[in-house]
Amino acid sequence: MTGSTTRPEGRPAHDAGPSGPRREAGPAGEREHTDGMAADDLTVVSKRHPGRWVTAIALLLVAAATLRSVFTNPRFGWDVVNTYLRDVSIGRGLLVTLELTAICMAIGIILGVVLAVMRLSANPVVRSAAFLYVSFFRGTPVLVQLLFWYNLAALYPQLTFGIPGVSLDANQLITPILAALLGLGLNEAAYMSEIVRAGIQSVDHGQGEAAGALGLTKMQTMRRVILPQAMRVIIPPTGNETIGMLKTTALVSVLAVPDLLYSAQILYARNFQTIPLLIVASIWYLAVTTVLTIGQFYVERRFSRGNRTLPPTPVQQFRQLLRTHTPMATGRSTP
Repeated sequence: MTGSTTRPEGRPAHDAGPSGPRREAGPAGEREHTDGMAADDLTVVSKRHPGRWVTAIALLLVAAATLRSVFTNPRFGWDVVNTYLRDVSIGRGLLVTLELTAICMAIGIILGVVLAVMRLSANPVVRSAAFLYVSFFRGTPVLVQLLFWYNLAALYPQLTFGIPGVSLDANQLITPILAALLGLGLNEAAYMSEIVRAGIQSVDHGQGEAAGALGLTKMQTMRRVILPQAMRVIIPPTGNETIGMLKTTALVSVLAVPDLLYSAQILYARNFQTIPLLIVASIWYLAVTTVLTIGQFYVERRFSRGNRTLPPTPVQQFRQLLRTHTPMATGRSTP
């Protein structure tokens, strides 16, 4: 018939073609679908972690109970702690501790770099000498080494160093402070050599070959190419070694070096306030290690730029806590 439209046989009457909305029949009725559904139309529900909250609450309760026990126990002597926290002798001992830490770490780093280069040398004699040094100082306790250097005069009363006309009295030369520097500095060099060696070996071998192709000597290659790239591996354990050195200096109290711990020992030997003065020393150790930890964090960020995503600084983390977080938009429809 003219003017009439015919529907192809077998095609459902509710299908309007590919350009229009499509309806599908189902058990619960017909449902309309829209092509190209946006991801923002989905509702995002955060996963719940009840175990984390239980653990956090338990830790807070334990911490609160511990703090209450510490600060309400009169045997801790917090009034004595407050009195001696700013004592002059404690301040002098802290200064000696800081000086020992700085000088011994300088000795350890400089000598450690030399030993690391010797360990990587092609000369077997040089390589073996460095290996024996590291093995000896890592294999004996640092307290034994301190006592050995302090009693060096028992082995060599006169020190000549193989130079004709030179004769030094070891009893006058090896003072307690020098014995502490030798014992801690030389021992630290053995550990720093392994740290530096690991950092050097972390740099791709092709870097040295490329520097040699440019005409740089081995010393220039090590100083200008290898070591700057190895610093991102060397810095973290070096920071840990510095903090460890600060605490290891407490061992020099056996040599009567007036460091922080020895100054506290002298005070509580007079007034018998042992626990409060040990708390004073511990507070100062904690304060200095906290400062060193913060410094280590920023130094690591400095040498890690361009290599990986930098972690947020404490200031950035604090700003994130203060910033208002808006929840993700849900149920938003697209035209």
